[in-house]
Amino acid sequence: MRKPRLFALAAAGLAAVLSFNTSAAQKNSFDVCWTIYAGWMPWEYGAAKGIVDKWAKKYGIEIKVTQLNDYVESINQYTAGQFDGCTMTNMDALTIPAAGGVDSTALIIGDFSNGNDGVVVKGEGKTLADLKDMPINLVELSVSHYLLARALERADLSEKDVQVVNTSDADIAAAFNTAEVQAVTTWNPMLAEIKAKPGTSLVFDSSKVPGEIMDMMVVNTRTLEDNPALGKALTGAWFEIVALMHAGNAESAAALEHMAKASGTDLAGYQAQLAATRLFQSPADALSFVTSPKLPATMDKVANFSFRHGLLGEGAKDASAVGMSFAKDVVTGDKGNVKLRFDPTYVQLAADGKL
Repeated sequence: MRKPRLFALAAAGLAAVLSFNTSAAQKNSFDVCWTIYAGWMPWEYGAAKGIVDKWAKKYGIEIKVTQLNDYVESINQYTAGQFDGCTMTNMDALTIPAAGGVDSTALIIGDFSNGNDGVVVKGEGKTLADLKDMPINLVELSVSHYLLARALERADLSEKDVQVVNTSDADIAAAFNTAEVQAVTTWNPMLAEIKAKPGTSLVFDSSKVPGEIMDMMVVNTRTLEDNPALGKALTGAWFEIVALMHAGNAESAAALEHMAKASGTDLAGYQAQLAATRLFQSPADALSFVTSPKLPATMDKVANFSFRHGLLGEGAKDASAVGMSFAKDVVTGDKGNVKLRFDPTYVQLAADGKL
């Protein structure tokens, strides 16, 4: 699962004083990391079954795929230059490596949350309006916090109208069982456990803001520029694995069983999480998303939330502090400080059958 990103400012400060990002060069061995979440299990499968190795060898390189147990720590290590690539959400890519000065590229947007994140209130028949003056337990400064802010907007409320209670993802399901907790915002599998309890109302979920909570493979831009083979191998491997997941045959079933077990659940549990995940099934599908004019607008929303919560760094004067580039030469934010790039180059190659 995506664990909380509570230490973005510390990571940003660390990155700002390091110079590793200025000296990337051509090489033939790379390291990428990932953490357990429904949309990132294909990387584990690809590593275990040799698919990543196959694509790496095609381009004359080696790629080591490492699982880390702590989501924030994985991004911190990527930011510090210990990994060439890392799985993370779009918000975390902006607020940790990019805000910290590490030029990063969203190589593959693999999916977006389409119900995997939600707001649950105790009591039947509750609505968003009932959140007013209510304490809401969530992982502060996480995508759950972002989702709550978007939910409140729909009800003409703001964060000033509620009380955010910081609660770790490990504790949130148990906390919901106590009398003190009235509402939570969280993600699967905790969300599924909580909303299944009798006498609860799911008042908002990420399907109401489609495309805003993205799960990505992010790579160091300088490394990618100097080593396009890395981008080609990772992209080729990813879409081979995703195609297998949707093949509907015995091999596909075995792959899904493998991913379920590796993620700590059974097949039914994993499929339930995938059902709330808009996993792009083909390069053309992913390309359509990353080249959409909606993407820059979405990231502007994310940047505004991040700035309001102090996640763009101490020197940020407004939400445009970190520049972001997109398809068709679109740039938002500070054009002199572009640090997060949604580059469709490699997905386009996959869509064109040129990998």
